[in-house]
Amino acid sequence: MPRRITWLSNVMAASVTGLEEDVARSIEVVESPPAWMCLACRGAKLLCGKPRCPIIVKAQAMAKQGPAMATNEILGSSPPGVFVGRLGYPKVSIGPMVPPQFGDTSILDTPEEWLGRPIDQIVDYRYSLVRGNSRASVEDAREPGRFLSSLQELAMAARPVDTEMKLTKAPRRILTLSEDTQPYGPSGPLDKFKIDNPSVDRRVQTAYYDRDLGAAGAVGELYRKGVLVTRIQKAFSLGMFGVGSRRRIVPTRWSITAVDSSISLELIEKVKRLPTIDEYRVYGFRVYDNQYVAILLPEPWRFEWMEAWFPNTTWNQFTTAPYLIGDYEEYFGRTKYARVGGCYYSTRLAVAEGLERERKQAAAIVLRETYPGFIMPLGVWNVRESIRELMRQPFERHDTFRGAMDSALSKLVISKSKWMRESVLISRELTQTKISAY
Repeated sequence: MPRRITWLSNVMAASVTGLEEDVARSIEVVESPPAWMCLACRGAKLLCGKPRCPIIVKAQAMAKQGPAMATNEILGSSPPGVFVGRLGYPKVSIGPMVPPQFGDTSILDTPEEWLGRPIDQIVDYRYSLVRGNSRASVEDAREPGRFLSSLQELAMAARPVDTEMKLTKAPRRILTLSEDTQPYGPSGPLDKFKIDNPSVDRRVQTAYYDRDLGAAGAVGELYRKGVLVTRIQKAFSLGMFGVGSRRRIVPTRWSITAVDSSISLELIEKVKRLPTIDEYRVYGFRVYDNQYVAILLPEPWRFEWMEAWFPNTTWNQFTTAPYLIGDYEEYFGRTKYARVGGCYYSTRLAVAEGLERERKQAAAIVLRETYPGFIMPLGVWNVRESIRELMRQPFERHDTFRGAMDSALSKLVISKSKWMRESVLISRELTQTKISAY
């Protein structure tokens, strides 16, 4: 059971203007990271090393919703938004996400439009959506019932849909004190769910009704037609694509990586048929206290993604030195899931997308340093959109790999020698003699 931490309720009541005390105290707090640190700090001393307390940022966003979330009936315009959990697989939690407001709410669940907006605003978007939860078997997608069909209609919508959602009780406002959890809004068991007739995106609808088209084919076709990646991911998660007898509901977290991977593989096959770039290139981009750099080489496709998390960041709470992790692939790709996780595939998509747009081929080394000012994880979308922006930046031209490497690594904090040791492709480029040298 969640354990209440009294000081946080007091902070909430004092820090959000006009917040009613009973609303602040209705927020449940689940204790997960080191409680001694939070209790000693109470959001004021910043013992975690971050410039702001991520717990309070999340709690304030949740509390701002106030009385609108205190009822079991949520009426509003879904962005459209749907969610599929992964706990209990193959029996999973599925449901709509609805804000207690009407109008154009599309921004609340369109990550493609979020990059550069304040983190507080993004957290507000997430916490304004109430999730209604119902249980389903992943195989229900083969013969969707009334509820799943309604969710699939919602996922096909081209614009926000007026929605009535009734929960069995008022949604629980749970604040999870765990930095590997993305911010999500209140949730509760679903009782009834009704949507107005949505304006359907014909592109998604066509793929949905084609029960002879494979899932990968549907994903690629929708991407080529300009459907947003996150919209494709939502429909994919509800089992809306693929041969009819093989359709499955897919947890949201898995669907994000599956779609990123599928699109990037298709783009890479196109990139491999293009001429290589004529010089070594260096790109740089910084956002949310993350520094990204990319080195593109005038060689056939290869790819490496490496992350360095500094002390007092999400994935490095208990060491005093930056923690580096990464993975790579050769020309013919990889067969195992990248150990660095979903960001590998979102980065690969963005790089391949940039090359295909330019009609060029290259090998790519992409590096990321994450500093303590990055106070909480925002989701894989953040890396995808950041790398997309990185690939749109003006780039430096260099005649040699060493010159490009020196310039790229000078933009980072970690020493050049450490990056040279940890990066497989950098090390290989510096030590192996190419046939072109003879």
